[in-house]
Amino acid sequence: MTSDLIFQYFPDLTPVQKEQFSQLQGLYEHWNSQINVISRKDIDQLYERHVLHSLGIAKVVRFLPGESVLDVGTGGGFPGIPLAILFPETQFYLVDSIGKKIKVVQEVSNALGLNNLRAAHMRAEQFEDQFNFVVSRAVTRLKDFYPWVKDKFKKESKNTIPNGILYLKGGDLVEEIAESRLAVKRYDLKNYFPGEFFETKQVIYVKG
Repeated sequence: MTSDLIFQYFPDLTPVQKEQFSQLQGLYEHWNSQINVISRKDIDQLYERHVLHSLGIAKVVRFLPGESVLDVGTGGGFPGIPLAILFPETQFYLVDSIGKKIKVVQEVSNALGLNNLRAAHMRAEQFEDQFNFVVSRAVTRLKDFYPWVKDKFKKESKNTIPNGILYLKGGDLVEEIAESRLAVKRYDLKNYFPGEFFETKQVIYVKG
């Protein structure tokens, strides 16, 4: 599977963005051989299971120039790196508690020339800034995740949805949402992307 998969669903990319997306496979194969941030079986499916999955958030909201987004528990840079490529005028901050994963993020970001991305080895709770949105990909259960970020939102919202959390999750989420006691809106990614992988994948939105 190649970067053409991304171009199919995001046809308005600039030549620079197309080149950046195209470089991801080689960069992750290189770094993954040294620091394992993506499972071996998934590296061949990078564009579907990591890049396009991350960009599911962009089907829910388009980040605006000047907005800031925090990616909590970014791992190897997902969803933050694909989103930073797609929204070059939005500032992204990627944090993870595992230092070697942040090294991969920094190396990939530098190779791509992503001037709108900063990565730090720290926990979300230690980050004192405020953001328009917090994004993440299945780091933990929603009831545990929300306390980490509930104070991280700017007061003023200017996007199509109010500032808040955009959380990529899969599977049956009824119990998890109920235990969180949060008011959530669910977006099924199968409505945007066909294929078995996206059948149970969702973006969970929680107002900040």
